[in-house]
Amino acid sequence: MARGGQLGVSKRMRMSWNAVSGIMERAVRRGLERRKAEPVRRLAVDETSVKRGHRYATIVSDTDTGRVLHVAKGRTRESLAQFYGSRDEGWLAGLESVSMDMWGPYVAATGEWVPGAELKTAFDRFHVAKHLADAVDKVRRAEHRELTAQGSAVLARTRYRWLTGRGKMTHAEKLAFAALRKSVDRTARAWAVKEAASQLWDYKLRGSAENAWLHWLQWASSCALAPVRKVAEMVRAHLWGILNAVVLRATNGPAESINSRIQMVKARARGYRNYNRFVVAILFHLGGLDLSPRTARRDPPRPLVPPSSTSDAQQPFQPRTH
Repeated sequence: MARGGQLGVSKRMRMSWNAVSGIMERAVRRGLERRKAEPVRRLAVDETSVKRGHRYATIVSDTDTGRVLHVAKGRTRESLAQFYGSRDEGWLAGLESVSMDMWGPYVAATGEWVPGAELKTAFDRFHVAKHLADAVDKVRRAEHRELTAQGSAVLARTRYRWLTGRGKMTHAEKLAFAALRKSVDRTARAWAVKEAASQLWDYKLRGSAENAWLHWLQWASSCALAPVRKVAEMVRAHLWGILNAVVLRATNGPAESINSRIQMVKARARGYRNYNRFVVAILFHLGGLDLSPRTARRDPPRPLVPPSSTSDAQQPFQPRTH
């Protein structure tokens, strides 16, 4: 599909939206018929918004290839079970990891269908990091209100400084940020907890990783900052899946990239009122399908000269004499 998306193709080709949509739908149907149930090692489950008003679709993708394997309406247990139910037990048993956020219905469906799910379900590190970043920002806003009332604007316009990792700062930015941390109390403590958690994903042995996370949990749970304690409770409840993500090196990063590309497809089409067309567009662009038209059958080529007993085409070559 051209850069301008379905709408752009419709205008350039002087075809109706329905005609272009029909071509895409037939192409996707061909691609799905040709697709084979190849083994997948790492699966990723994510959600994407379909429309405003908390309307979502469940996206299942192959982490290694980036192919979208399944799209289902909603983000319910049934949305994901629909995919698992389309695969045989051997295929499901061959999965090494299923990466996702901590959404309960996805966890339940995976536990029901995937053999050994308790050691394969992996909770994405970026999801944990997002919760911790939100906690830091809540602490910052509360402290900023108090400091502003006291006449201090030290935390004004500093939101992104607290959310940026030290590894992404220049030397000058690190020095300025160190001075900022010394000028405040609660926000600096919340940030320190967040940064410590970001260092806990590189362990290779489950026992070592578990000890490190439990030590972090002891610190975060005893923190006097309510938003931080709330995240710590969430991490404790889902620690088993976090440890799976650590030792399996499982991540939902590719799925997040797919989600961004899906939103680009939707934006270029100016949105999709019809859910089925939205699914077709996702599979057309991101399904990794063979979309080429079927090769039409052709009769064997006819000889240029019809065969005949007296035809020159059947006579042996005779050199011309002079």
